[in-house]
Amino acid sequence: MSAASCLLTEDQFLCPICLNVFTDPVTMPCGHNLCKACISEHWDRNVPSQCPNCKEVFNIKPELHVNTFISEMAAQFRQSAQQKASSSSSEQHVVKPGEVPCDACTGTRLKALKSCLMCLESYCETHLEPHLTRAGLKKHQLIDPEENLESRMCVKHDKLLELFCKTDQVCVCIHCTVSEHKTQDVVPLKEGCEGKKAELGKTEAEIQQMIQKRRLKIQEMNLSVELSKEGADREIADGFQVFTALKESVERSQAELIDTIKEKQRETEEQAEGFIKELEQEVSELKKRSSEVEQLSRSEDQLHLLQSFTSLNAAPPTKNWTEVRVRPPSYEGTVRRAVTQLEETLRKQMKKLLEVELKRVQQYEVEVTLDPDTAHPALILSDDGKQVKHVDVKKNLPDNPERFDYCARVLAKQSFSSGKFYYEVLVKGKTEWVLGMARESINRKGSITATPRDGYWTIWLKKNECIACADTSVRLSLKSQPQKVGVFVDYEEGLVSFYDVDAAALIYSFTGCCFTEKLYPHFGPSLNYDGKNSSPLIISPVNLTE
Repeated sequence: MSAASCLLTEDQFLCPICLNVFTDPVTMPCGHNLCKACISEHWDRNVPSQCPNCKEVFNIKPELHVNTFISEMAAQFRQSAQQKASSSSSEQHVVKPGEVPCDACTGTRLKALKSCLMCLESYCETHLEPHLTRAGLKKHQLIDPEENLESRMCVKHDKLLELFCKTDQVCVCIHCTVSEHKTQDVVPLKEGCEGKKAELGKTEAEIQQMIQKRRLKIQEMNLSVELSKEGADREIADGFQVFTALKESVERSQAELIDTIKEKQRETEEQAEGFIKELEQEVSELKKRSSEVEQLSRSEDQLHLLQSFTSLNAAPPTKNWTEVRVRPPSYEGTVRRAVTQLEETLRKQMKKLLEVELKRVQQYEVEVTLDPDTAHPALILSDDGKQVKHVDVKKNLPDNPERFDYCARVLAKQSFSSGKFYYEVLVKGKTEWVLGMARESINRKGSITATPRDGYWTIWLKKNECIACADTSVRLSLKSQPQKVGVFVDYEEGLVSFYDVDAAALIYSFTGCCFTEKLYPHFGPSLNYDGKNSSPLIISPVNLTE
């Protein structure tokens, strides 16, 4: 049996259904063999019964019996295959597709373990042994198996590419160094490779740094989205609360308006009803008197007529209705008064919103100090850089490019090119001032036009009137002059807002601005005016209140 099995191939013992060596093989009437479980399952799924190999149909489903001879042969083959697999596991591997074959093998070629750059051949474990034991061959350079060793030869001189030309960045042979690359910087491959590895290490470090930056940017964007969501949820909640209160106020005002009008109408109706009732009573009495008069006038009894005439002639008490009127009530102004009341409610809600808004922007407070290198020579700055005022005498200062030389202005040391920031300035006691933001590239020499077009976003108090210095000036209607001004900037949103801090009121906002440069806080205490405007502008810390 063992000798016979050696003549058989694996294909003869494979089930055509599962493609594995037979298990409990059965023989069909047509002569084909299959696993018992495979053909049973096949027939359970397919009708009629037929051989899956030759497609012969059986009218009567055959009874399946294990073919003991084939079963023993399959078991013998399976055992033999397992023994071969076990013994070959410790031997060298036969070359497979994609692997480098041994160039020294004859017949069955084995998998190469190394390639020799001197011999330009690849060797299996057996044929590699001389390179590991013989003194002359030990000096040869071995590398991992390489199939195309010809690519390591110089196509011009048919010599090994063992040098690297740093000038032309190509691999060359020894003959190339005395011809085309004679005057160039040529080094051994090892040295050239080390240099490239160092570059690769640097490149890898740069790549990892770029990856890290992008991961941080992803985190930053995720955080921005989260903060945006929190802000959106907060605004929605505040908006819902405000508009619910407004809706309730509108509904309440509407109900009160309707009740007021209906009450006036009811009073009018009651008054008319009272008058009508009196009139009807008098009409009834007058009708009764009329009947008595008519009856007496027809009487033939002269004595009775004369005796009754005196009492009948006396007029019953009646009211003089000449001036009595039922005047329709005046509804003029009723709706207006209701709307005025509604406006007051809205004003209170707006004040609450601005108080909340101001507290939020105050959270973005930043440190701001004045830059003496930008200050006009007639401005005096405090030692801590928090105060500035104008004096009548100019100091002798260098006229550097950053300094204002005509307008009494000064910038802060700090600049901002992203995010949100806020600071407050005390303007109490001043009759004129300018505050706001300016971009880095503004003109600082000569007369200045302080508009957004010129890089300024400011408000100006002049002659008791506050003006927003937009491209077209906007005169602001304020209930009172602010004593402390808050300045808030959202760089990405393109927003610059000014607040009356004490009144928790919005003074003005520049919206839709396009910022592309650094922004600097900008201060103008204006002229002294013989001491009438001598108070300084003071950068003050934010006082957060609950």
